[in-house]
Amino acid sequence: MTTGVSNMATIQGIYEAFGRGDVPFIISQMAEDVAWEDFADNSATKAGVPWLVGGTGIPAVAAFFQVVGAWQPNSFEVKALFDGGNKVVAEIEADFNIGGGKRFADQELHMWTLNAEGKVSAFRHYVDTAKHIAVAQS
Repeated sequence: MTTGVSNMATIQGIYEAFGRGDVPFIISQMAEDVAWEDFADNSATKAGVPWLVGGTGIPAVAAFFQVVGAWQPNSFEVKALFDGGNKVVAEIEADFNIGGGKRFADQELHMWTLNAEGKVSAFRHYVDTAKHIAVAQS
């Protein structure tokens, strides 16, 4: 069953909610068993990058937003969204102060997978992993 809201509109809504700090709305768009950064060879997870740790379920999503919620954004821009049916890819430019005098800027791709109910069933960042590891370990 679909909700009548397109997958693109769902993801646009998530980014709009991110912009206003509405984490409860973002979490409401997740499937209970969402795979968050959950893939076999996640080198950022292995290196202990707290914002790129993989997991399954709402607690994994909440843990991510607990980390990034403490950051100060310099800029965050969705440059483009690409519709691939049940997958939506976002091209992102992000620049954050993450505390302790640390800052990073990156160009990223976010891949969202949605289930038949229109809920996010998987999410993965495609980033300059070495850059994220270096910032996390500095």
